[in-house]
Amino acid sequence: MVSIFDIIGPVMVGPSSSHTAGATKLGNIARRVCTDKIRIVDFYLHGSFAETFRGHGTDRALLGGVLGMNAADERIRDSFKYARESGIEVAFHTADLGDVHPNTVKIVMSCADGSAGELTGASIGGGEVRVSSINNTHIEFSGQYPTIITVHRDKPGIVARVSSIFANHSVNIAFLKVFRQSRGSEASMVIETDQEVTRSMLDEIASVPEIVKIMFVDV
Repeated sequence: MVSIFDIIGPVMVGPSSSHTAGATKLGNIARRVCTDKIRIVDFYLHGSFAETFRGHGTDRALLGGVLGMNAADERIRDSFKYARESGIEVAFHTADLGDVHPNTVKIVMSCADGSAGELTGASIGGGEVRVSSINNTHIEFSGQYPTIITVHRDKPGIVARVSSIFANHSVNIAFLKVFRQSRGSEASMVIETDQEVTRSMLDEIASVPEIVKIMFVDV
């Protein structure tokens, strides 16, 4: 079944849903990885992104997303100006990121508190994206649903404890995936939900002793 959204595409500023709407969404997700205000951001562009990013406005769209703009925001055209006014240093690089989607970008950010954040993702068409890595940890999610990402100590019962919080709040889990480097080390959960996630739910999850870090994405 084809929806009207599939035919006309997303509402956006720019010529291409992959190079504008998807790029803005990736930038918007990436900014949530930083724990403080972004001071420096480097974009490493692969494949088609690397070849056409200036002509298609991908650079402005990615930066606009990092600044918190959505794909329909007219300010995207002037995103470099807004970045300068915010004191953010910006650089774009072409790179070979390996066997990945041609519209892939790696976004590396330095935050005001001295921490760093990193995201790799692809714009896969129609304004949709696929995130494949956060802070060098392999994960997978689309950004289509409210999404909670945790970093936690890999111990028995953590998934059940977090899942019970969703059940207690009558929030249905659409997708749940667990990723880890090795047994007993740190692991990550990606939880995509059918309903909105409240601040109190996030606080409850963060209070689980084994949870090291939590990030919420709702683009």
